[in-house]
Amino acid sequence: MSVETQEIVKLKEEVQELKRKLEEAEREITDISAPVIPSIVPETILIPIMGRLSQERFEAIITKILDVSYNQDINTIIVDFSGIRDKDIGETDVFGMNIHNMAKAVQLMGIEILFVGFTPSLTQIVIQSDVREVGQIKSFLSFKTALQYLMSEKSLSFQEK
Repeated sequence: MSVETQEIVKLKEEVQELKRKLEEAEREITDISAPVIPSIVPETILIPIMGRLSQERFEAIITKILDVSYNQDINTIIVDFSGIRDKDIGETDVFGMNIHNMAKAVQLMGIEILFVGFTPSLTQIVIQSDVREVGQIKSFLSFKTALQYLMSEKSLSFQEK
């Protein structure tokens, strides 16, 4: 094998290793940017969403939510968009449709989904994207109000010790 051929083989191996590391880093970023946090309300998890929302990222988040819900005893998911800014939204039409798809996918599994943290501009984006059943999406201004709703629905209360 010539020196040039050896160099080419070595460079190809390095490129493959760099591709593998990049894919691993992308998976870690996806995990970090949509962590699963247990709630004080039993059988409830919080998913705070941060960072740019592309179609691929939304699909990864939906898959993660469905996998976690299936593998744990979850009956309510709170998805928090308060960490999203207007510039984090990719295509505005796609944003509303992905909210709709997320809600439908989770509801098909028999799990209640609550959305929190929609700013006025995010709300307008959802409305402008012509999501048909927007009135059926349960949303709250903050995580606190969603927790108050859940605690009321489940007849739970805080107790002082």
